[in-house]
Amino acid sequence: MTNSTTNNGVAGGGISSEDMRYYYQFLFPFKPIFNWLNHSPKPSIDIINREFAMAFRSGAYKRYNSFSNVQEFKAQIERANPDRFEIGAIYNKPPKDRDSILKTEMKPLEKELVFDIDMDDYDTYRTCCSGAQVCNKCWKFITLAMKVMEVTLKEDFGFNDFIWVFSGRRGAHCWISDKRARIMNDLQRKNVLDYVNVVRDRNADKRLSLKRPYHPHLSRSLDILKPYFVSIIIEEQNPWENDKHAFDTLLTALHDKQLIDALKKYWTDNPNRSSRQKWSDIDEIASTLKISRKQEFVNRLKECKEDLVLATLYPKLDVEVTKQTIHLLKSPFCIHPSTGNVCVPIVDGFTPDAAPKLIKLQSEMESNNNDVEQTSLQPFIEIFQKFVNQVIKNEIGSVKRERDEDGYDDDKTKLEF
Repeated sequence: MTNSTTNNGVAGGGISSEDMRYYYQFLFPFKPIFNWLNHSPKPSIDIINREFAMAFRSGAYKRYNSFSNVQEFKAQIERANPDRFEIGAIYNKPPKDRDSILKTEMKPLEKELVFDIDMDDYDTYRTCCSGAQVCNKCWKFITLAMKVMEVTLKEDFGFNDFIWVFSGRRGAHCWISDKRARIMNDLQRKNVLDYVNVVRDRNADKRLSLKRPYHPHLSRSLDILKPYFVSIIIEEQNPWENDKHAFDTLLTALHDKQLIDALKKYWTDNPNRSSRQKWSDIDEIASTLKISRKQEFVNRLKECKEDLVLATLYPKLDVEVTKQTIHLLKSPFCIHPSTGNVCVPIVDGFTPDAAPKLIKLQSEMESNNNDVEQTSLQPFIEIFQKFVNQVIKNEIGSVKRERDEDGYDDDKTKLEF
């Protein structure tokens, strides 16, 4: 990520280096982040061997930082004052010792399974905003994607310890902290990705043409998404009112050349019909065509429409973020340099304008004698702390189960049989 910087050290979002220093000193929740990544309130190799990378407004990027305790974590981030910092894998050795050992000896052991959903991938059907802009209407794409992913993660993989975090501008990151997820190797991560990454080809002028019958995961996803297709795509976004866009992305989703040619002629003679009208035109024009094996034609047309629902609304994932254990991802509660937004946990009803901005937080701190608990950031810290408590509780339970299965009692003494 490249940030524009003026001579006074102010990044593109109007955030200066002094603003960031203030944020790290007084507002950033170092302890909850530390405990989350450590999976325990007491320092362990999960945090000691964890990689952190720092990105600076100068364009510099420093990898393989690691910290032994929360005090060191806070002190070094404050001292370095990065534009943002990113979280990487847990290695077999402390990453900060990398220069003193053979690189081949450094091996990644585990890391949270992560997913990244960005508004960029919905731009083909998004008309309310463009570029870096995002509003409550187009945020619905992200909300629906998260809904589908949550059901999949819980029902198909049995994951429970995950949280969604606002990217700071127009996307969402999912962090899955279940032990089973963290210890996945790269092949296993790729297999999970292949399972959930249905809309792989972002080229909207090609028909999705998914196999029938649908996999149960796709059938369930369609049931979740279908009720929103008319309100979000047809009515709010209305992407096919533009005739050329309809020719390029709607007609190409259909299966029958005769139907496509008839619709193209009708829309050329009757320009700029709304998406709702064009959607109705498909069935009306189809009913006038002389087609053999009519029922097969009707069934295939229905399938094309179902595929189109998935093509427009199904989660679109950044595959590079997920498939490698060593991939780094921006920490929750970092500041997005272009917007000044805090990357906070996403809750029900969240929209980007609900994210606290650093400039507002500074004002709140000035008015309440630097009491973080009286700021708009505190509710999000509490949400994250609740998640961290759950992760640690489940981690302790997992360790105890492993001991029981291995025949150890609570004082770690091997049981005799």
